[in-house]
Amino acid sequence: MRLIRLGAEPSAIGADVRAALTACGVGTEVLGGVALIGVQPPDCPVPLDAIVVLPKGVLVIVGVDLPDPAVKLEAPLGGQWKIDGWPLVSQDGAPNPATEAVAAATAVAQRIQAMRAEPLPVSTVVAVGPFVSQVVQPTVDLNRGVRVLHPKPSTLLSAARELATSAVPCTADHAVKLLAILQTTGTPPDARSLLSEGFSDAVSDLASASTMLIPKSTIKPLIARKRLPGKLTWPYLAGAALVALILVVWLVVALPGDEKPADATPAPTSTQPTTVVVDGTTFVPKDMKKDADCQAQAFGDVKAWLIANDCGVLLRATYETTIKGKQATVMVADMDVFDAPSAKSLHAVVVLPGSGGISGLDGKPLENAAFANSTKGSHVTLAFAVWSGGAGDPALEPIAKQALRLPVTR
Repeated sequence: MRLIRLGAEPSAIGADVRAALTACGVGTEVLGGVALIGVQPPDCPVPLDAIVVLPKGVLVIVGVDLPDPAVKLEAPLGGQWKIDGWPLVSQDGAPNPATEAVAAATAVAQRIQAMRAEPLPVSTVVAVGPFVSQVVQPTVDLNRGVRVLHPKPSTLLSAARELATSAVPCTADHAVKLLAILQTTGTPPDARSLLSEGFSDAVSDLASASTMLIPKSTIKPLIARKRLPGKLTWPYLAGAALVALILVVWLVVALPGDEKPADATPAPTSTQPTTVVVDGTTFVPKDMKKDADCQAQAFGDVKAWLIANDCGVLLRATYETTIKGKQATVMVADMDVFDAPSAKSLHAVVVLPGSGGISGLDGKPLENAAFANSTKGSHVTLAFAVWSGGAGDPALEPIAKQALRLPVTR
């Protein structure tokens, strides 16, 4: 990652942000991209500690200085922040410091859109300090693309990998334009130097991809020309294909990339998250499966109920999580039994001790697993948690309850 310092950091924790970004070093070995330090783009309400332009996203980093170090910070976007259980009181009356950070990120996103720069997801990182051991955020805030964290190389790197997920990487040429509209002073790096920071070369990428169009546009019409002598057919075809390739590449290079109408600008594509966070616990998705035959995947009294009743579909998902340095495996099973009365009937069976359940994706029950269940509408959801290797433990019951809120389908 290349750092460009445009001004002083507006917060004390900003020095830690700069140190964490500096630790990434130049190039793509760790992350890539360009970080603008101490920048305030036009129309942005406050100066920012950093804007990080990555090949697949933009991070707006706003520093928030806490009155004291904290072991645990509860940081909801729409509610009261708490430090070790005590409310954080703001001098300006704002509900929490994240309000200003989200407004700044929104202003940056609007400027990028107004200037018709490369469409990249713009996410918010609220850097808090002087030190915070644990930050707890609601899942809905994480899904909005906001991370509250103490800035270290590891936490910033994790945030970048989770938030910068555009399906269409930013090219070096468009990165130059993007940096130019975000910084009001200095000269942005040229496109050639940005290639070494992980931004793509659109010309070479499109030129290699365009050769796939030649069979459809040139070969068939040439074969239809019966006037060509048989012995000259293939030389003509080869020559025509070469000419067509040169023309296609020339058109790709000659046509400007920034003059297409606004309607043609592709929207960023969302991707499957690499992690899911529930009440501060991070779950890593491993596998998901859909079955129309619910009873074949069940055992015990649950299987007997499914044989006697209808079940539309069974969705199962496995996750891994780490608790106090120890890895645990979680499975979530969701059964759609068509109507709410049927769901209540099945739920009454599920809650009885020793009533059976749903097997794992390998076809085997998770024995001695911590167990949780819920019902909503026509759905009955079961969650199982064991230590990796198959050992059960009642201490994993809170993890099983959290797992009831994990997605079971992509």
